[in-house]
Amino acid sequence: MDQRSAMRGLPDGRGPWLRARLRPSYRGLLNALSSQLISLPLFILTILSIVFMGLGAGLVLVPAVMAGIRSYANLQRGWAKEWSGVDIPIPYRHRPEFSGGITGLWQQCRWLLGDPATWRDLLWLLFNIPVGLVLGLLPGCLVVYGIEGLFVAPWLGHITFYGYGAIWPIDSLLDSILAVAQGMIILSVGLAAGPWLVKRYALFAQWLLAPTHKAALSLRVHQLTESRSDAVDASAAELRRIERDLHDGAQARLAALGMSLGMAEDLLTTDPQAAQQLLFEARQASGQALAELRELVRGIHPPVLVERGLDGALRALALSLPMPVDVAIDLPGRPQAPVESAAYFAVAEALANVVKHSAAARAWVQSHHADGRLVMLVGDDGIGGADSGKGTGLRGIERRLSAFDGTIAVTSPPGGPTVVTMELPCELSSPKISPSSETG
Repeated sequence: MDQRSAMRGLPDGRGPWLRARLRPSYRGLLNALSSQLISLPLFILTILSIVFMGLGAGLVLVPAVMAGIRSYANLQRGWAKEWSGVDIPIPYRHRPEFSGGITGLWQQCRWLLGDPATWRDLLWLLFNIPVGLVLGLLPGCLVVYGIEGLFVAPWLGHITFYGYGAIWPIDSLLDSILAVAQGMIILSVGLAAGPWLVKRYALFAQWLLAPTHKAALSLRVHQLTESRSDAVDASAAELRRIERDLHDGAQARLAALGMSLGMAEDLLTTDPQAAQQLLFEARQASGQALAELRELVRGIHPPVLVERGLDGALRALALSLPMPVDVAIDLPGRPQAPVESAAYFAVAEALANVVKHSAAARAWVQSHHADGRLVMLVGDDGIGGADSGKGTGLRGIERRLSAFDGTIAVTSPPGGPTVVTMELPCELSSPKISPSSETG
């Protein structure tokens, strides 16, 4: 028996089962409380701030109140996804740069009030007051009312002022039996309908908080424009890096090699020993230039990635790091070459950040393919606190993935652990069938 279940007097496994059945009740209660304590004040503050714009105070109040509304709406989006699996995309327009002073406040207010998502948020706040109260309280009320019929109503004795559902007053044994039966029915309905009611509330939020078709297309165009710009910038930066590496490395060594060979040619007849020394140095320089060219090619597209695929390349990468890295790869096929390369370098950059900044003793890499997406996780047990806004490493990964419509999410609380989740939409090629499997 589980120790926690035993301490609570519950059979093994009943504790988690009961908590799972009661979870929609307190989630609904949380929705109901937030709809009354947050939605109503925010709606009133929004109306007042818009009215006071003519007096100047609204120029300061509108951005502050709208920020609160959007934070609350994003909280509801997160709850809908976590609690009911209902995805509500964020519909807000891209924030432009504003001027300073009064002019900037006026521009910000115009941008906020000109966004259709702002008015849908306000409409959601207004409807959320009654809808959130009803759908939020129903799961808990049904459960409490059912428990009341099971354990409270039958034991109150012969009274005439107490009413319980259809059984009123309870003044006989038959009335108590009927109250218990009714309590069992109501409790069963409450436990069964709780998740359904919580999901209905999430769907109601999705109806108003999700972007419209036109807004979704506009956001998609903006995302594609940004990803194309990032891809162009990343490609230009990569070309500049290759050019710089060739100029400063292999090209310089090859130029020195040519000079050494020329000097050796002049000294062959007059000083053969010096010529031999120059030829020896030239051979060393050619080896170094060849090694640098191989390293450069490996940076463009690692040969191990071509030969062994993403699985083998990531395992080889993990072995090259100065810390233990656990690798768990479950890929039944191979992505397309550009996606595979982007995935490899994204993981490589994430692991480089671990080595440089995390002070971790151990790291791990996981990758699998699900629902048409290649999912990669890089984690460590370091100090945490990773933030894509504070450095170029995570931002570079984001730019690299965005070129393929990929995403990155970072979870890194202070003290760790840090987990970087990267996703790339792609399809895998069919796994190759070995000759033994064909003949077997």
